[in-house]
Amino acid sequence: MSEDSQADTTARPSTVGTLLLSRVLLTWAELLIVGFAGAVVGGAASGPPQLVVYFATILASVAVVMYNVDRLVAARIREAR
Repeated sequence: MSEDSQADTTARPSTVGTLLLSRVLLTWAELLIVGFAGAVVGGAASGPPQLVVYFATILASVAVVMYNVDRLVAARIREAR
């Protein structure tokens, strides 16, 4: 590697730690919103619809986690280039 390419990579500050913290807080907030919404809707329903709401809440929670993990991995790959 030439000196120019090494100097270019060291001059850029890393934002991985800040991005991780913000994604963790964002994920936590999104999971709270999904959980409370599921609890409210599930509490209003009874019987089989309550079970469907429970499963939908679980599916939405998994989707929130997977989306935020994907964003973190994409940022890490983008920064590694």
